[in-house]
Amino acid sequence: MYEYMKYLPQATGLLPKWLLFISVVSAFNSAQSYFGGLKLTRRVYEGNPAQVTGLSARTFGTWTFLTALVRLYGAYHINNPAVYDITYVTYIVAFMHFSSEWIIYKTAKLGKGLAGPLIVSTTTLVWMALQKSYYLNQ
Repeated sequence: MYEYMKYLPQATGLLPKWLLFISVVSAFNSAQSYFGGLKLTRRVYEGNPAQVTGLSARTFGTWTFLTALVRLYGAYHINNPAVYDITYVTYIVAFMHFSSEWIIYKTAKLGKGLAGPLIVSTTTLVWMALQKSYYLNQ
């Protein structure tokens, strides 16, 4: 077996590995919010990109990094009910944020920048809801 495999979440199934993957992607997104300029953040909020400032991008980056840490912890402690629930809530908050920016505030448009967060949040919410009893009754 490959040596790096011991660092992956040891719980069965793909969900813990997915949570790990998404936490790593989120950490990179957070870093780009701090160091990559405003281009990618403005792509998400292309309904009104002028509202994306350095401050708002860094605030978004901080929020994204916090969720990445929670999801990382969730990947490795998926059988803990409290950790499972708080990890799940991070996806609810993400879905609510991106949906409200699109539907209510009109700062986001349905396109490349918004599709990723919406697909990831909805897919993971459904997946975690369907798998909750499996992971918490082991």
